[in-house]
Amino acid sequence: MRTPEAHVEIDAPIEVVWSVMTDTAAYAEWNSFVREAQCPSPPSVGDPIVLHVEFTPGGRRITSPERISAVEPPAGEGTRTALLSYVFEGWPARLGLVRGVRHQRLTQEPGGPTRYDTVEEFRGPLVPLAGPKRVQAGFERHAADLKRRAESLAR
Repeated sequence: MRTPEAHVEIDAPIEVVWSVMTDTAAYAEWNSFVREAQCPSPPSVGDPIVLHVEFTPGGRRITSPERISAVEPPAGEGTRTALLSYVFEGWPARLGLVRGVRHQRLTQEPGGPTRYDTVEEFRGPLVPLAGPKRVQAGFERHAADLKRRAESLAR
């Protein structure tokens, strides 16, 4: 089973990229995959987050209830890292049919760009129906949009 993931290098400090990722109220301004995120801003572990996702730009929106499972702001000496994760809580998850955890990790080496990595860990008997390929395409758009937004703010 294919695991949806995306990666991009962003010419912006890790703090700038992190601020874009955690400003959920502004997602509609820049994110062509997650068109809206209803969540306290900044998010905290345990907070609910409702994502309004467009798998195809301008297409039908899907609502995805999630719960924040990790919020680790930029930290570290030398190599700096950050992590934002959330767990899918929709009815397929409650029935044990599709479970998913999305991780969004940032890494910045001294003097280098910030690397953004995202992955969805799917499991359950109906994962093929969850559309890993369309999630993959959405993650790639999300990563490209995050890069544009953070680099524009860093200038």
